[in-house]
Amino acid sequence: MASDWIGNLVSIQCGPTLGVYQGEVSSVDPTSQTISLRHPFHNGVKCTVPEVTFSAMDIKDLKILEIRKNSTEVPKQNGSDFNPTLTQHGACKDTGGVVQMNSVPVTVPNKAEPKLQEGGSSSCRGPNQVTPKKNGVKNGGHMKNKDDECFGDGMEDVLDEDFDFEGNLALFDKAAVFSQIESSERRGNGARSRGTPGEQTPSRYRHDENIIEAKPVIYRQITVPHPETKEYSTDSGLVVPSISFALHKRLLAAAESHGLSLERRLEMTGVCASQMALTLLGGPNRLTPKNVHQRPTVALLCGPHVQGAQGISCGRHLANHEVEVILFLPNFVKMLEAITSELALFGKTGGKLVSNVKDLPETPVDLVINCLDSHENGFLRDQPWYKAAADWANQNRAPLLSIDPPVSGQEHAVEAKWSLSLGLPLPLSEGAGRVYLCDIGIPRQVFQEVGIKYHSPFGCKFVIPLHSA
Repeated sequence: MASDWIGNLVSIQCGPTLGVYQGEVSSVDPTSQTISLRHPFHNGVKCTVPEVTFSAMDIKDLKILEIRKNSTEVPKQNGSDFNPTLTQHGACKDTGGVVQMNSVPVTVPNKAEPKLQEGGSSSCRGPNQVTPKKNGVKNGGHMKNKDDECFGDGMEDVLDEDFDFEGNLALFDKAAVFSQIESSERRGNGARSRGTPGEQTPSRYRHDENIIEAKPVIYRQITVPHPETKEYSTDSGLVVPSISFALHKRLLAAAESHGLSLERRLEMTGVCASQMALTLLGGPNRLTPKNVHQRPTVALLCGPHVQGAQGISCGRHLANHEVEVILFLPNFVKMLEAITSELALFGKTGGKLVSNVKDLPETPVDLVINCLDSHENGFLRDQPWYKAAADWANQNRAPLLSIDPPVSGQEHAVEAKWSLSLGLPLPLSEGAGRVYLCDIGIPRQVFQEVGIKYHSPFGCKFVIPLHSA
């Protein structure tokens, strides 16, 4: 009878457009081929209307979720029974415990099978599928009891109410929580007990801090007799005092007496100066095999003295690193032996040697290295070749590096952007630009012989920048 459907919980599949409905069967009309559900749910959400009615033409599948009557009979296909698929969608027929609607079977209890427990599960299976195992009924009943405990009474009222997000968020006191976190972190940095009273946790360290307790850093590790008024400092804060030219001369003489000859000092100075110049020229970004058509050009201005020999040594190393080097050195009848030997080596590099300022490039070069000045022979500034070279450097508008410039008090004919001092700096004037210091290999005991307490400020480098203290 059609009344046998009333009260049962069913799930109706109406296709992708209308979706899925669940609810309790309230009425079945065999004549108009309709079925009505009370308290319906559409796609898991409770409907706002108390009852919905479906036509057999809209029903694609019908599943019995729960039988709430004691009768175990399945509605039979009679004239008075509900037959929602008498149309072209198919027929609903009894196949011995399987109700088929639109070729989708639904399992329901019949007279031959024992009555399902309350909340028993209904399964959909095709005509060739095997009957589920007996423990499926027990598991289904167990899960139904769990569902009733979780989603049982009062859920319909809860679903009608919207969740108050703002109200619940207002219950969270963020200021109190963050205050508690900050206080715990402060205690963690101090003496915070954990477990045993009086037990202290170690301080927290950053990734760049040493966990080993170190001695206080002594920033003044170099002391000199009769210190000059000008002092410098390294990037790490170490103090590097300047020394007078007389003390610097004594230091170089003491080093030479112990085997650090002029030739070795020239080589060390040339290596450090060329390394600094290569960095100023762009380093690996400029000097690459793919950048052969843009080789940098360096103009070297050298005088006939030791400072000039240092510049020639620097030019040789630059030429060995594929730099276009143009060396200016005036002609003299008699040259120092150091200059003669350095010129012989420079001539093997393919670099260009000129003795007239007119042969220097008219267009700006990448870098000008100044080695015109001497610490002792100040009269060279009055020579015509010196003035012409200085004027060319000032008009070329290229950045200028001075190697071993003279002390302050002597006017700089050419304003330098960088200056490179050897061993320990001299008190240079503002015209020297930014001061750098290079290590020329003088041992510590040689410094002690001339009264200098010395600890190397170079660290892992051979050329370091100095800042005015």
